[in-house]
Amino acid sequence: MKQHTLSAEQLDSFGEEIGAIKQQALSQRGTRDANYIKRIVAFQRGLAISSRISIYAALPFLPSLGLALASWPMFWLLICAGSIGLGIAKILDNMEIGHNIIHGQYDWMGDPRFHSKFYDWDTNCPSEQWAHSHNYEHHTYTNILGKDRDIGYGILRMDPAQKWHPTYLGNPIHATLLMLFFDMGVALHDVEVDSLRSGRKTFRETWPKLKQSLGKTAQIWGKDFILFPALAGPLFPIVMAANAVANIIRNIWTFTIIFCGHFPAEVHTFPAHVCENETQGHWYYRQLLGSANIEGGKLFHIMSGNLSHQIEHHLFPDVPAHRYAEMALEVRKVCNKYDIPYNTGPLWSQYASVWAKIFKLALPPRGSQTSITA
Repeated sequence: MKQHTLSAEQLDSFGEEIGAIKQQALSQRGTRDANYIKRIVAFQRGLAISSRISIYAALPFLPSLGLALASWPMFWLLICAGSIGLGIAKILDNMEIGHNIIHGQYDWMGDPRFHSKFYDWDTNCPSEQWAHSHNYEHHTYTNILGKDRDIGYGILRMDPAQKWHPTYLGNPIHATLLMLFFDMGVALHDVEVDSLRSGRKTFRETWPKLKQSLGKTAQIWGKDFILFPALAGPLFPIVMAANAVANIIRNIWTFTIIFCGHFPAEVHTFPAHVCENETQGHWYYRQLLGSANIEGGKLFHIMSGNLSHQIEHHLFPDVPAHRYAEMALEVRKVCNKYDIPYNTGPLWSQYASVWAKIFKLALPPRGSQTSITA
């Protein structure tokens, strides 16, 4: 991978130009942004309600001894439409709404419904735990080995500099399980179960966060797998299965977008010392080299929570994410000026690159492999 370096003076100048892009966006916040998030929330809630209604509406068409086989198509149409719709609603709640609100992108509105300290999203991870592990640890120490625990999430080998162990032979299997149950992976992330397993932390140290995380999981699972299915009476298993499918749809999509923004080829990682006495310009520089974008249309960007603009999100985590597409044009101009690579590509390409890395790093290293530093 090509090394890219800037002098101290260039870093300062680069940082000032990137900072100016951020300040311009922040100065423009107003009615447009407030209306946007309100529309997205209204649409998401309407979709969630209509999708659940669709699932229940399918139940009278359930083929049985008393119903003709002709009822099968309508039954499956309503069940599939409801499950997919609910999955999309969960994606929107997690990515374009919850993730961005918890980042504080709408705190300036002064509305508790859209404030990072009060918002509670529809996923297993308590919002305050997410704010610590993601907003603080990950966004402060992006792709710094030993500091950013998002590198591998404690179970995967996603960088050559991670010391190989035979358990990493299961990299593809572990990645698949994480993808299917990503909600639980996130729920346990700030708990640091990997530290408990390795002995770096005791059970007593991890229990407070684990208890809180299990409580939130019980709340979410109780809603999806007990309360709503119970409303269907004897058809409880069908509604429970439909809700499970919706959760899996959300998990697969979320995993895909997040991994494609962090782990494709050409994304840089950094040694721990890189953040010592780090200037604002170097922080911007590191965020840019440690991120990748995914190309797509407006609907795709909304469905990704605008994390398809992962570069801009790492540069400007507290700016309303729907502005990233227009900000990306200015960021690319600055990158071209300083000859800094801007990692972007279609979803299929970034996704293939991620899985190639997952399989490659499952194997023991040949010769000398080191992480890429800036």
